[in-house]
Amino acid sequence: MTKNWQNTRVAPTDSIRDTIQIIDQSSLQIALVIDEKGCLLGTATDGDIRRAILKGISLDAAIHSIMNASPTVAQAHDSTEQVLALMQHTRKHQIPILNFEGVVVDLAILESLLLQPTGTRPNAVVLMAGGLGTRLRPLTEHCPKPLLKVGSKPVLQTIIENFRDQGFKKFYLSVNYKAEMIEAYFGDGSAFAVSIEYLHENTRLGTAGALTLLPEQLEHPLIVMNGDLLTKVDYRKLLDFHHEHAATATMCVREYDFQVPYGVVEIDTHKIVGIQEKPIQRFFVNAGIYVLQPEALTLIPKNSFFDMPTLFEKVLANAGECAAFPVREYWIDIGQLADLERAQLEFGDAFSG
Repeated sequence: MTKNWQNTRVAPTDSIRDTIQIIDQSSLQIALVIDEKGCLLGTATDGDIRRAILKGISLDAAIHSIMNASPTVAQAHDSTEQVLALMQHTRKHQIPILNFEGVVVDLAILESLLLQPTGTRPNAVVLMAGGLGTRLRPLTEHCPKPLLKVGSKPVLQTIIENFRDQGFKKFYLSVNYKAEMIEAYFGDGSAFAVSIEYLHENTRLGTAGALTLLPEQLEHPLIVMNGDLLTKVDYRKLLDFHHEHAATATMCVREYDFQVPYGVVEIDTHKIVGIQEKPIQRFFVNAGIYVLQPEALTLIPKNSFFDMPTLFEKVLANAGECAAFPVREYWIDIGQLADLERAQLEFGDAFSG
């Protein structure tokens, strides 16, 4: 029996916001929506909630409005082999176990059934750490941007340690500007309980072009991230989302809005049909974190500047699946002085614990 699976139970009238807390507090990454008799009404995963965010659904809405009302389930009399086969066939990491009355009696977790530790992840991480940091001058005249400190340690160290604490141990750092300082600080990574290798960009190759410098062919999805981001994204949930959607490439996105400072006039030919006073426009923008299948790397030309949006366009042109993973966790880009100062103020609250 899965330990503490009961902590994943929510009522259908509970809000999406409250369900997020249940999912985040549990290591099981699912909420079971049940009635007063304990019967399963549906399930809500981190992926379900992020898809709701993409649709613009309010977090105050009841969870039953977005739950999967027809989830994959197993029966209490099913063997471990049957449950495993079902999970692998349906690409599910969690499957509720029901008795003959439809009452939840357990929750099957793929990693537990495979008897594999959830600790170490086989996925490599590439961190882009070669930028000039022009917008942060004069701070970057003698120090590369990834070594600027927020809190008591360099930004890049915080990024690496966040990945490490989630089970990622293999890193590639793409370096250019003041590369020797970054290499001197991190070395081979052993001081940080990880493995680090360096990709030296002798010319600017872009966020995707630098991946052609990888020394080996990868077997598992690769995470790529800009080296000037501070975020509390759960990269394990990101990989699960990528896997669930059978994506060739996944881009993290975040919501961005701005208010038009004027009344916007709606016109049909010569007629005014409405006026919106200072409307708020909302968009999803690139958050600088990506997951790529190994085959996506074959689309990148060698020795050429090639940025990540262009790679996504090429994946789409080749009939590949591109997924958007909305970031609801803390996220800040320290590319400008004002953002660096803000990060200094927020760091303790965002990264304590």
